[in-house]
Amino acid sequence: MFKIVRFSIPFALVASIAFAACGDNGGNEDADPFDTYQMCFDEHHSTEMFPAAQAVTICCLSHPIGSQPKNVVCGDTAASCETYVTSNVGSDAGSADINAGCTDYITQRGM
Repeated sequence: MFKIVRFSIPFALVASIAFAACGDNGGNEDADPFDTYQMCFDEHHSTEMFPAAQAVTICCLSHPIGSQPKNVVCGDTAASCETYVTSNVGSDAGSADINAGCTDYITQRGM
C-alpha cells in the first residue's frame, strides 16, 4: 500500500503540471475558432464590448475563421484587411474603425 501512495503522489503532481501547461496561455489570448468573421466580430464587439477597431484587430490576429488558421483571413496588407473586413462585417463597423483596426493588425502581425 505504501508503494502505491508514493507512486500516486508524484504521478498526480506530474499530471497536474502537464495539465496546467495545456491551459489557456494564462488568459492572454483566447483562440477559439469562429465559423465566420462576423461571428468573431460580434463576440468581441457586441458581447465583450471592445471598441470596433479593437475587435477587428483581435479577430484578424487571434482567431481561426472558417477553415483558415488564425492570422490569415485579413491578408498581408492593410488594404487587403480593409477589403476583407468591410465585406464581412456589414455596417457593424465604420470605415474609420476598420481602417484603424487593420492598421493595428498589420503593425502587430509584423511583431
